[in-house]
Amino acid sequence: MLEKIKGPEDLKKLNPQERQELIDEMRKAMLERASVHMGHVGPDLGIVEATVALHTVFDSPKDKIVYDVSHQSYPHKMLTGRMQAYTDPAHYNDVSGYTNPDESEHDFFNVGHTSTSISLASGLAKARDLQGGKENIIAVIGDGSLSGGMAFGGLDTVGELGTNFIVVFNDNDMSIAENHGGMYKGIKKLRETNGQAADNLFRAFGLDYRFVADGNDVEALIRAFEEVRDIDHPVVVHIVTQKGKGYAPAEKNKEDWHWHMPFDLATGEVREPYTDRYGEATAAFLLQQMKKDPKLVAMTAAVPMVMGFTPERRKEAGSQYIDVGIAEEQAVSMASGLAKGGMHPVFASYATFFQRTYDQLFQDVCVNRNPATFLVFGASMYSMNDVTHLCFYDIPLLSNIPNLVYLAPATLEEYKAMLGWAIAQETHPVAIRVPVPVYENGSLYPVKAEKDYRELNRFAVTHKGSQVALLGAGNFYGLAEQTAKDLQSRGIDATVINPRYLTGLDTELLEELRKDHTVVATMEDGCLAGGFGEKIASYYGKTDMRILNFGIPKAFYDRYDYARLAEENHLTPQLAAEDILALL
Repeated sequence: MLEKIKGPEDLKKLNPQERQELIDEMRKAMLERASVHMGHVGPDLGIVEATVALHTVFDSPKDKIVYDVSHQSYPHKMLTGRMQAYTDPAHYNDVSGYTNPDESEHDFFNVGHTSTSISLASGLAKARDLQGGKENIIAVIGDGSLSGGMAFGGLDTVGELGTNFIVVFNDNDMSIAENHGGMYKGIKKLRETNGQAADNLFRAFGLDYRFVADGNDVEALIRAFEEVRDIDHPVVVHIVTQKGKGYAPAEKNKEDWHWHMPFDLATGEVREPYTDRYGEATAAFLLQQMKKDPKLVAMTAAVPMVMGFTPERRKEAGSQYIDVGIAEEQAVSMASGLAKGGMHPVFASYATFFQRTYDQLFQDVCVNRNPATFLVFGASMYSMNDVTHLCFYDIPLLSNIPNLVYLAPATLEEYKAMLGWAIAQETHPVAIRVPVPVYENGSLYPVKAEKDYRELNRFAVTHKGSQVALLGAGNFYGLAEQTAKDLQSRGIDATVINPRYLTGLDTELLEELRKDHTVVATMEDGCLAGGFGEKIASYYGKTDMRILNFGIPKAFYDRYDYARLAEENHLTPQLAAEDILALL
């Protein structure tokens, strides 16, 4: 059946038996690919029937389907001319993990952050209406995305449009982990009453409403979508699906199988187990501190595993653990309120998701000087590499907010020391760039973890040399260390510095370097524009000090090769040393 589907038009020729055969083959193909390629599993297995039904009833790309987050778009890609990327191992890398207009006319947006589909689609609907179009506009949202504030803003806007707009709410009773938020009580009532409960969130926004009890029944879905096709007002089609459907391990452990590393298809066992020791260390540290400090609160926005909070650890933390759902903005403002109320909040998320919190950090936290702690995970060019999930723009974002102290520990020991200090102090909002162990500290010039970091913007000299000074920030302290070793073999005894602070300069040290250094090189695992190195370069601008800034140029990078990107930007000890020698 897979070989027969070249595009959505081929779906319309299938009978019910053939549709079911196709669905079974799609699940098998996705599992085989995921077992060797890694990626999202549960969301895509659960939405196969809905995707087949959507493309059977509607006429994509004339009718426009927008997927929220779009991590559940694998079945959509299979049915829109990209089947080979899921059936032929030689082509597994041909497509991204999210919708991508560069791949197909059936994709309308690069989407990787949550709760945006209704808002994006509302723009398409208004553009259609203003130009006299008649096509259907469909927004697909699920996996907890409804808990994000943008989804409410979208529903509110759409409720007033008074024109064709279809929201497919894929309700699998899950986010990445369990759902959080008071609205899910009402959604549970809708499931239990076959959509008849008086407490109906969608009707409250002014939308029409349909309910499909079995969202994995493709024929029932086709009938529901046919009812609302070409509708003249906004409507929500609420479908109840099973996350991970068709694969027992994914059905049993929905959280673990939301996204998965390569695995043995027969057993579900991970081929190469990996433990994030920084996440594990964070969880262990916070749980230990909670026993001593009843004011300590660990917070997340639907990604508890980023800081090692397994279901068992969440249970252990009890009321000192808060998950706000996929609403990072809510988490940051709530953290400010907690700090103002005398608590010690610690909010953790990935660097890419901190992009969503800029206004709350700026206004609610830093203008008010409330001492909340923020843990920025995955902040590195060696982290996620999809264009929608780039994790190396955090330094320009955070280091330029007044009152915020942004720390960049170089080792696990230094990280734990900084975390302990940040929680205990009550003077500054503090963000910590949790290390990504790219260059492990080789102990050539060891980093000393201190207990107190209140004397702000004091860099640590780990080796005193002359002529060349290397400032390796956080993840790239090890790169600075290894570059110094390379320079040493060429007769240059370079000074090595662990800056520690990304939000200010140690001007006393920078002036001291002018006495016996001619070159200062900064190394940061992030974007150069607006970053740490530019601050150093600006400081030395009126002097005769020569500056080299090593990092990543500002651009959108998609599914890049880590080693190649590093080499292109001379982020290796040998190439960096050669650049420094050339400048000398």
